[in-house]
Amino acid sequence: MTTKFNLRKYGIETEEVYRNSSVPVLYELGLRLEKGTAISDVGALLVYSGEKTGRSPKDKRIVRHPDSENNIDWGPINMGLDEHTFMVNHERAMDYLNVCDHLYVVDAFIGWDPKYRLKVRIICTRAYHALFMQNMLIMPTADELSDFGEPDYVVFNAGGFPANRYTSEMTSKTSIDVNLERREIVILGTQYAGEMKKGLFGVMNYLMPLENVLPMHCSANVGEEGDVTLLFGLSGTGKTTLSADPKRRLIGDDEHCWTDDGVFNIEGGCYAKAIDLSAENEPDIFNAIRFGTVLENVVYNKYTHEVDYTDTSITQNTRASYPIDFIENVQIPCIAGHPKHIIFLTCDAFGVLPPVSRLTPEQASYHFISGYTAKVAGTEMGVTEPQATFSSNFGAAFMMWHPNKYAEMLAEKMKERGATAWLVNTGWTGGAYGVGSRMKLKYTRAMIDAIHHGDFDNVEFIRDEEFGFEIPTSCPNVPSEVLIPKNTWADKDQFDKEKKKLISLFAENFKKFEAGVNDAIIKAGPKADYSMQS
Repeated sequence: MTTKFNLRKYGIETEEVYRNSSVPVLYELGLRLEKGTAISDVGALLVYSGEKTGRSPKDKRIVRHPDSENNIDWGPINMGLDEHTFMVNHERAMDYLNVCDHLYVVDAFIGWDPKYRLKVRIICTRAYHALFMQNMLIMPTADELSDFGEPDYVVFNAGGFPANRYTSEMTSKTSIDVNLERREIVILGTQYAGEMKKGLFGVMNYLMPLENVLPMHCSANVGEEGDVTLLFGLSGTGKTTLSADPKRRLIGDDEHCWTDDGVFNIEGGCYAKAIDLSAENEPDIFNAIRFGTVLENVVYNKYTHEVDYTDTSITQNTRASYPIDFIENVQIPCIAGHPKHIIFLTCDAFGVLPPVSRLTPEQASYHFISGYTAKVAGTEMGVTEPQATFSSNFGAAFMMWHPNKYAEMLAEKMKERGATAWLVNTGWTGGAYGVGSRMKLKYTRAMIDAIHHGDFDNVEFIRDEEFGFEIPTSCPNVPSEVLIPKNTWADKDQFDKEKKKLISLFAENFKKFEAGVNDAIIKAGPKADYSMQS
């Protein structure tokens, strides 16, 4: 319902404001007022984000301020902005919000742990954006809302209006500006909803280390014994698939914090990729798509409104946003104890890394800073062989401190709590991409089951001389020859060449971090002088 909620403190005079509206109200408003909005055959809200169908990382800026400037790892990811330019963009956003005949406000929390949660306010112009954030945040009860008070952070989403490209330091008509001191985020020139969610994640990634809390771009689940597992991995590594384990309760699929008490989910919902989604391969996600779910930029049959998840003619980044309790096997509240296992997922298209290996805390820090996976040939024009991709902390785009800050915190917490780190390769075996084959999902699931069941506690391990990690020689329900990569290759000399190539790529990538990384972590990396003689 509409309210007379007052936004004048922000310089916004618009009187028709929908605050924390019900799902049916937001559906009705979206369908009536927003072009391209529809309902799918299973009741999800079908929305179109406009020109931008993904994040715009090159247009994100952080305001330089003496209070935070020395903490931020400035560079091509964390780009600076002066206070004056921020205020120019802020004024532009206010002007736009003031000409809208109605606005939406979402007042909610980020962070399930009451000790660390923040109160956030989203001010936006689209029902789609309001419903998306009501799905992704932790919604207050009626009593909490009546006693909400002033928010800790405010997001002004004026994305329907462009930035002025002639404004100093603007690179396009899109601008996402974070001001840590004013506790504000201003969005111009993009209606992609993920910018709100990731903007707030970036804020948590800055604030939490100040309280000795480690923010992490990972999924998390918990077993019947209360044993927590964290799964890190870049796109295409299987993070979402493997964290949705029917034998374990999902804590969250994307953003978490590790405190002195345990792990908590930052979000109240899930934001799953919808490309090629099927009931057979992703039953949890598929079944979560119903009334209340937002489906972004998908193609659907105009007569039946059935979604074709294989059609990527709008974008490959099709998405589904839904509250976490739309998943059946979930931990509510989304809080659990300390992690017992840390799993780094990588899709190694070179076919060099073993399907499962155990890491020391220092090796874990090295691989955490590296954040490796690989693109395969055919995914982009001109890609004819595997290409290594590195994203520090498995989420470089959202981290404000130097990667070593997060890596040292991870190593320290692992040692304190006795957590074990594992590197799991969901990529190629028997050869690189084009020669070998993708690791069977059933084998990967069996290896993760073995980690959870303690099946590797009493088996023999082989130490890889170059990478230094330990490879188990047996695993229930997995052929032993699969576990040692070189054994799966017909051409052993080619394996050595590919291994040397991958090690050199790791070493080259890590050079940019060495000045800020302690010596023990540097030494835990693979040996760059690897000889091709086996």
